Amino acid sequence: MEQTELTRETYERLKRELQELTTVGRVEAAKAIEAARALGDLSENGDYHAAKDHKSKLEARIKHLENLLKNAKIVEKDTPGDCVTVGVTFGLCYEGEDEVEICMLGSIEEQVEGVTIISPNSPLGQAVLGKPFGSIVSYKAPHGSISVKIVNIK
Repeated sequence: MEQTELTRETYERLKRELQELTTVGRVEAAKAIEAARALGDLSENGDYHAAKDHKSKLEARIKHLENLLKNAKIVEKDTPGDCVTVGVTFGLCYEGEDEVEICMLGSIEEQVEGVTIISPNSPLGQAVLGKPFGSIVSYKAPHGSISVKIVNIK
């Protein structure tokens, strides 16, 4: 699995989520399966199948978080500088528009209210990564080339 850059805040939040899922989450899932099993015939038991499905999704999330955290690289959020790097909040103004969209380059696991997360591996992410504030960059989108101005957000 490739290395994922996460802010310290997100790394700690994901560690807490993993701890919760591997302890409380697994216990609750097992209890739900047992309760549904006690209802009788498993072939026609919707509660049992739903509980098993939930357990499967829980285990998939646990495995995802374990791999993500094992391969995580911690980056500082809003690192001072004059260009776009992972963890930095910045604005994008699309060509022909006046509205500025607040963005951050990082993992989908980052959750910042009101901020659009852009993967560093996406075409837009690759276009803005390392570029100085005030730059106008273009990237290829499914329907053609798009130009954006990178705006410093303080």
